Amino acid sequence: RTCSSNDKYITPSNDDDDTSAQRKIYIKMIIRNIFLLLGISATCSAFVSPRMVQNNANCRLYSSAPSDTADTDFSTTVSDDLERSKSDLLNYCQNPAANNGIVLGKIREVEELGEQFGIGQGSSFSGLLNGEWELVYAPEDKTRSSPFFWAFRKAFPDQSDQIFGITDAIPDPLKVIGPAFQSIDISGSSLVSRVKVATLGGAATSIMTTRATISTDNADLDELKVRVDTTKPEESTILKKLGPIGEAISSNAPPFPSGETLEKVASGSSTVLMKTTFCDGSMRISCYNNNSDKKFVWKRTRFRGSSDI
Repeated sequence: RTCSSNDKYITPSNDDDDTSAQRKIYIKMIIRNIFLLLGISATCSAFVSPRMVQNNANCRLYSSAPSDTADTDFSTTVSDDLERSKSDLLNYCQNPAANNGIVLGKIREVEELGEQFGIGQGSSFSGLLNGEWELVYAPEDKTRSSPFFWAFRKAFPDQSDQIFGITDAIPDPLKVIGPAFQSIDISGSSLVSRVKVATLGGAATSIMTTRATISTDNADLDELKVRVDTTKPEESTILKKLGPIGEAISSNAPPFPSGETLEKVASGSSTVLMKTTFCDGSMRISCYNNNSDKKFVWKRTRFRGSSDI
């Protein structure tokens, strides 16, 4: 394989066999990391076969306000309609059996109201993305709210669904996912994704933490480029039970260089596009890599540098 000058992760090799063997090693490392993050590393080899490794709305129209009607009345009506739609969406998302098609319809209603009246737009430059967010709806497993899994999909477009299917099939109470949070700091170019993972009926829990670098360079007003850097299971209850020794192990253990490893499999795969179609002071709607049928709904828990909401 010939490397470009910007491909700093891939070492050129004239030996095709060595290159193929090295790639398989990277694939195994990443798959093992997924199982480790989900607290089921011990069963990784039992689930992942060598063959798997080898095969790689309606729009609302508003009439103009009569001349004898104050602008404040119109603004109040707009605000009330938007808040009502947001509340309806958030309330429905609380339903464990929420239908994705219905959720998408309610999402579109919020997006349309926001677009018509310029509310919640230009999220990457408005400053409203900054802060702490809690996931209230995911179109699939809550772990997919982490950009790591979308970067993994870019690196393994043919195998990712099969691998995710294995972890998703583990039933409650053997595996319980959530809650999930994201911390965004645009000025600091940082996004931190945290998803709680509980296994063995809650006897073992950890926080699956993905740290990423974000950028608005050459991105639209509602987009962020998210480059996955590292992943690590943090706050492990198993290690906490070991006392000071466990705390020392947890604090000194290096995170897995998932971004670098993904780049060795497929150049550019560590970077995903996060598009936010609505973001105001209380709610955010985002998706990855323009998957408009897989949108995540978040509620704000804190503005950057402020107390909890």
